[in-house]
Amino acid sequence: MKSFSRAFDTMPSTEPDTKADDAVAIPRHIGFVGAVGFIVGAIIGSGIFITPKGVFSNAGSVGVGMMIWLASGVLSMFGALCYIELGTMIPKSGAEFYVFLEAFGPIPAYLFAWTSSFILKPSTFSLLALTFAEYVLKPLYGFRTIFTIAAGNCGGIPPNAVKLVAATLILLVVLLNCYSSEVSSKVVTVFSVGKSVSLGIIIVGGIVWLAKGHTEHFQDAFSGSPPGVREISLALYQGLYAFGGWDQLNCMVEEVKDPYRTVPRAVVTGMAIVTGLYFLTNVAYLSVMSMDELLSSPAVGVTFAERVLGVGSLVIPVAVAFSVFGTCLAICFATVRIMYVAAREEHFNQVLAMIHVRTLTPAPAVILMGVLSMLMLIPTDFDTLLDFMSFASWSFRCLAVAALILMRYTMPDRHRPFKVPIIIPIIFVLSSAYLIIAPIIDDPQIQYLVATLGVLLGLVFYIPFVHFKKRSLFIRKSVNFNDGQVDLSTFAYFSVCCPMNMRENNFFFCRKVKHKIICN
Repeated sequence: MKSFSRAFDTMPSTEPDTKADDAVAIPRHIGFVGAVGFIVGAIIGSGIFITPKGVFSNAGSVGVGMMIWLASGVLSMFGALCYIELGTMIPKSGAEFYVFLEAFGPIPAYLFAWTSSFILKPSTFSLLALTFAEYVLKPLYGFRTIFTIAAGNCGGIPPNAVKLVAATLILLVVLLNCYSSEVSSKVVTVFSVGKSVSLGIIIVGGIVWLAKGHTEHFQDAFSGSPPGVREISLALYQGLYAFGGWDQLNCMVEEVKDPYRTVPRAVVTGMAIVTGLYFLTNVAYLSVMSMDELLSSPAVGVTFAERVLGVGSLVIPVAVAFSVFGTCLAICFATVRIMYVAAREEHFNQVLAMIHVRTLTPAPAVILMGVLSMLMLIPTDFDTLLDFMSFASWSFRCLAVAALILMRYTMPDRHRPFKVPIIIPIIFVLSSAYLIIAPIIDDPQIQYLVATLGVLLGLVFYIPFVHFKKRSLFIRKSVNFNDGQVDLSTFAYFSVCCPMNMRENNFFFCRKVKHKIICN
């Protein structure tokens, strides 16, 4: 086995050959800087400005809270290292989809794609859009969180105004992702730099505050009641929510230049940047606020800015809004790739496997993502959505890394350009299992059953449409896939789209000829 410390230097630079000369396909356009920017952009959203309250309230003390933040970063790094091995061993877009497909078969792969594409990611997109709307409207109405909307108490902010701004953001993100994948990834990178600068301002403010001798909040750091099993789990959930996004680069491996070298270096660099920024940002928060003040703050970042920056405190709401916008772009960009590859394997309707012949974007999948996210703005029970997201996300991550361990034994000769020590996936699986099981045992709630049923609901669609291969008559009549041709004369929009099917290792590419697309 290759030395873990030299893994980056010994990885081959050969790119998987997945294109034909005249292929209409999504090109490789993400380099090292873009990949790092995408990871940082996908992770840093509103979490670091809001979730410290949840972490410290469950931790019970400053010392334990900081340990939770550090543990969240380490566990996320372990998960990211495991996903590097998976992403370079199976260099295909779609995140866990192909991992489940190869390790466990089509049913787990479909359930992952179903849950991620139709519930998990659209609801995350919607929650982030609502957070963006709250911070954009803050200067006009005063700050509240999305959870006050659920309670019907918006403090002067009309709920419909919040949802209208959120819907506008979703529409903008969809249009940008339809316009150009390359432009979208570059915008995410630019916003990543802005996010880092925003956190840098907070960190510098905290350093100045500490330099003035304000260290009283770090004295007796471990005083307070020790947290129980459930409290530790909930605190970790909050911290890990802020780190969410470290697995997003695996959704688009096929679009990364030289993925065997770029993916590992980008993931490690991005995770190191985010972990350092998060830890120092929490130190900055606690240098200005006591534990009680932090817990009573509706938004820690805003309270910090009001005390340290004074008239410049509005920079934080603006920074949060821009951070959330960049994260929304990254989530939409990544999620549509899951839809795209699932349709490519005939798990979803093949319309979702079409790409625009001019912009080379998976336009139908992007549009569907936008529609689903708009629908997610309708419900007001955001707590249930958050419970579902945390439970389902970590269940799939645990299963993916368990697949890594399994494939070490079932596929020992499989080419692995990057290989982590086996102890890392074992620790990750045990930690993930703890996060999934401990809250259920300590405090059983109906939300966990609802989350499980939501995942299994996908079988209602899998059995007829995938297993028995039933097809929509409307789609089949509108878009004729027979004889290697796609007749689009009666389906004008898709005259600018192209289906790309992959069967085993063979690609069938398409070119547009008048009203038909000829598959080669």
